[in-house]
Amino acid sequence: MNIKERLKIPPTMMPEQDPAERITNVEEVPLGYTPEMAMLEAKRCLQCKTAFCVEGCPVGIDIPGFIKLIEDGDFRGAINKMKEKNLLPAICGRVCPQEEQCQLFCTIGKAQKDPCKSVMIGKLERFIADWEREQGEYDLPPEVKSSGRKVAVIGAGPAGLTVAGDLIKFGHEVMVFEALHKAGGVLVYGIPEFRLPKAIVQGEVDYLEKLGVKFRYNFVVGKTAPVSQLIEDYDAVFIGTGAGLPRFMRVDGENLLGVLSANEYLTRANLMKAYSFPETDTPIVTGKKVITVGGGNVAMDCARTALRMGAARSLIVYRRAEEQMPARLEEIHHAREEGVEFHLLQNPVRLIGNDDGWISGASLIKMELGEPDSSGRRRPVPIEGSEFIEETDVLIVAIGNSPNPLVPASFPELEVTRWGGVVVNELTGQTSVPGVFAGGDIVLGAATVILAMGHGRRAAKAMNLYLNSGRWVDLDKAMDLSRAEVR
Repeated sequence: MNIKERLKIPPTMMPEQDPAERITNVEEVPLGYTPEMAMLEAKRCLQCKTAFCVEGCPVGIDIPGFIKLIEDGDFRGAINKMKEKNLLPAICGRVCPQEEQCQLFCTIGKAQKDPCKSVMIGKLERFIADWEREQGEYDLPPEVKSSGRKVAVIGAGPAGLTVAGDLIKFGHEVMVFEALHKAGGVLVYGIPEFRLPKAIVQGEVDYLEKLGVKFRYNFVVGKTAPVSQLIEDYDAVFIGTGAGLPRFMRVDGENLLGVLSANEYLTRANLMKAYSFPETDTPIVTGKKVITVGGGNVAMDCARTALRMGAARSLIVYRRAEEQMPARLEEIHHAREEGVEFHLLQNPVRLIGNDDGWISGASLIKMELGEPDSSGRRRPVPIEGSEFIEETDVLIVAIGNSPNPLVPASFPELEVTRWGGVVVNELTGQTSVPGVFAGGDIVLGAATVILAMGHGRRAAKAMNLYLNSGRWVDLDKAMDLSRAEVR
């Protein structure tokens, strides 16, 4: 098939649950490609000699390579090609913002001056991961000789899982310490079932266990055992504890009953399965009218979850305009389809309670956009005298998270930023303590799954060199790294 013929093929849209039906359940919204759909979408790839899409991928997946194998119907080859660089394809295919990364650089989208017409790389990634799981057979990489080195990974989120998977393939023994009772970090406590089924996450963890990675759950490093103990017991340590500290608005009334952080709300609804209460024993605050403050993916997750928990009305209150929303376009689109109301250019200034101490309303002020701030987005400016009351019986604060403070607080030798993030060499993940590396949201702040995985990949490569050297080395010189070489 020549280029002109490929350019004529329209994007293959993935079937989805009907909005009216899906708000009554927690089943996944997109239903997946059939093999025929996937092969048709794969035919749209031009197999560019210079694959700009690969440059847009934080972990450097051979995107043309795995897509060509799908086009040829070699799904087993495609998943094996994917796993050369990414051991979590079922997750990344669902929650990574491909439209801002690999698909943004797709030649097809550029040629048609519409990024929405780029090759659906993420959906193809999801397809081959789901295909492999449905077959029930996994091709494991060849066993490698044990190095005799032991690594402790603190945190079983995206960065930690990536480090574990890469280091086990280098021949090192890996133990992952996780504070919760399940692996996955934000993948299990923060992302709803309807976006990322927890069975999918568990399947990826099971694969890592097949490779030889070991997990210890309900182990809070900094409480159960100090970091210094891990440094003594292991040859290297990776810190991937994420950004789980919620931020609040600091307005009057924020301590009222019925006001929750997005972390608590989503953890109860997702990890603890409050959506099936009382079959599960986790209660959750529900309301007929729920306000979610924020404009990111987490805010969309909260607002959409509220509908599934029985809310008659679910409102997003965001202080900027829709163009400034950091949420994925797909998430905004799905929220709108499901009936979430968007109240833009508004911001809470105080919360109002009833005599029983429960929230009954929020005093909102209207905003207008001024000059750009440090984020590059136009700064929201309050309009004097524009306050009004919006009644509500639940309010969820989803305005971001800060790095988890537990490990840094219990390990003062570790250099941190004024925001609480661990300071690392950007290229290698080295911290201020020899033998200790870090990556993901504990360094980046709340970022994306794939960026955390990219951090994990670079750190794993550096850790492998460190472990093989047996001493503290100048890894920048030892690796002679560029970002592409690390990937």
